[in-house]
Amino acid sequence: MSEAEVESSKASASESAASSGSQGDDNALVFEGVHKEFRLGLRFKRVHAVRGVSLEVKRGEIFGYLGPNGAGKTTSMKMALGLIRPTQGTIRVLGEPVWSPHARERVGYAPEQPYFYDFLTPVELLAFYGKLYRMPKATIAKRTEELLATVGLEDSRNQRLRGFSKGMLQRAGIAQALLASPELVILDEPLSGLDPLGRKELRDVIVGLRAAGTTVFLSSHILHDIEMVCDRVAILIKGQVERIGVLEELLRSDASNVDVEVRGVDSDLREQLEKEFAVVDLGRALQLKVPESGVSGVLSRLLEAGAQVSQVAPRRLSLEELFMKEAGRE
Repeated sequence: MSEAEVESSKASASESAASSGSQGDDNALVFEGVHKEFRLGLRFKRVHAVRGVSLEVKRGEIFGYLGPNGAGKTTSMKMALGLIRPTQGTIRVLGEPVWSPHARERVGYAPEQPYFYDFLTPVELLAFYGKLYRMPKATIAKRTEELLATVGLEDSRNQRLRGFSKGMLQRAGIAQALLASPELVILDEPLSGLDPLGRKELRDVIVGLRAAGTTVFLSSHILHDIEMVCDRVAILIKGQVERIGVLEELLRSDASNVDVEVRGVDSDLREQLEKEFAVVDLGRALQLKVPESGVSGVLSRLLEAGAQVSQVAPRRLSLEELFMKEAGRE
């Protein structure tokens, strides 16, 4: 068989694999009973980083992977990238085994602490990674212009990376993860080190990926940002998934209570309310956590006392409250 025929055969096999993976699996990433055990120290002490994780990340969604430090999030991500092998269980990426080269080339990854050659500029960095992807020069140039604008590095395009702040390096890391227009993007703490404006800009980038049909699997300690962008989340505690599901459904678990926001409460009334209800001081107002059955009575008391009720709404847990509850630190 000639060299050209060999290349044609490889291409046909890749196309067939891509077709079967995309048609036969609606999930971009699947963990099935995944365990990871390390042997550490001179005595090779066993450390179970991941314990029986099973989850499915659907194509085109933003999936949040949450957990305290040491919970196994980064280890899970490295297994999803094929960088380390699971001790037990299976992982599929875009309908193919995690070790498949065809699957790997369709995945983008930004680590929590990206390390790049610090003598490169952002333009040179993306050119370097574009060559690794075997992308045509014209495509690299076009994507570079698009991505530098997307992540806000246009004005730093010719600045050496050694002079970048942590937030700027995060932006460069996001750009290289998106360079080859991947179908699945894995982001480990992508918002770390960014100021509020930078976080807002990159949240918009992540939401834009979903709109374009790209799947995003991300971890973050900034729970407010996760709550704003994610469709579903999994909470990982000590290597095990404790909760998983649609974010709105997970946060409805306190629906038997109602939040009442009130202003103009004098000290005597406040003291009475604090004895009966959970009260949160919002600065210019108080928020009362009231059982649903007692709302009408509380409202009557407040109005009779001359207080101003500004909001009455079914109580919804915040992601932070849910996270702290699952982590046992409530």
